[in-house]
Amino acid sequence: MKVFIITEGTKNTGFGHITRCLSLYQAFKERGILPEFIINGDNNIEYLLKDVNYQIFNWLDEKSKLFEMIKDADIAIIDSYLVDVLFYNTLSDLVKLPVYLDDNKRLDYSKGIVLNGNIHAETLNYPKKDGIIYLLGTKYTPLRKEFWEVPEKKIKEKVESIMITFGGDDAKNMTPKILAFLNDNYPNLIKNVIIGRAFQNIDEIKKCADKKTNLIYYPDAEKMKEIMLESDIAISACGQTLNELASVGVPIIGVCIAENQLGNIKGWEKIGFLEYAGWYSKGNILEKIKNMIEHLKNSKERKNKFKIARKFIDGKGSLRISSKLLRERFL
Repeated sequence: MKVFIITEGTKNTGFGHITRCLSLYQAFKERGILPEFIINGDNNIEYLLKDVNYQIFNWLDEKSKLFEMIKDADIAIIDSYLVDVLFYNTLSDLVKLPVYLDDNKRLDYSKGIVLNGNIHAETLNYPKKDGIIYLLGTKYTPLRKEFWEVPEKKIKEKVESIMITFGGDDAKNMTPKILAFLNDNYPNLIKNVIIGRAFQNIDEIKKCADKKTNLIYYPDAEKMKEIMLESDIAISACGQTLNELASVGVPIIGVCIAENQLGNIKGWEKIGFLEYAGWYSKGNILEKIKNMIEHLKNSKERKNKFKIARKFIDGKGSLRISSKLLRERFL
């Protein structure tokens, strides 16, 4: 059986697409099917792809090469913000079952399956069209294998530690800013700081670190889960990591760093899980973060947020997706 997963990711564009596509790769592998990953990226992403069957090349510039590779494939999954409708139309004609990952109803998709695992997906009013099946909502949130089974998180009476995580690159330089603020205002709290491989600000972060700061370099998914289980609160960007934090049940203070994160932010905020501090560039963001930390010192509030998150996301989305795709392919 031929399954392809096509996506993109570099130190400049981030690794979120690769992370969630990796979860689908793992789900197919769990069922005895080995997909081929095709990535428009650079060598900064190779650490994510241990034990993965992949090729890296600029398939946007080499479309004919890509289309020849995937022609007559059983399933082709694409996760991209860069391709246009014509690309999707060609893909739809070439493969038996095309699958399009979407976040905000970006395009009018061709026949196939549209997958949006975000919490706000069902509010987007996707058009009903012949030949299109929609897989929407947190039942279908694709998470990496390490998050398929998560032990019960202990909610402590007092806040002892805060996790800071801003993706693989911290493109908006938020980590040192927030770390310095926490050291000034909460010197007794442990700060678990996630540092990605594409960070350009490591020296600045090191200068902000104190004896209560743990700098965690280039963690894999298992290490990320471990830090999430240990941390009482997370201050985080609101991309794919938000969904992983929710699956563990870590109360989140969210910072928006990109327009495409807003739908997910509003969805998690609406159900009472996410504390939204606002855009990274707002002048009052540190003041809002402080107010939210004070609010989350209440253990009952953190326990309630844990229950909300675990109710909405159970980590099994990738397995459900792979099962659904295989059923549709052979109907």
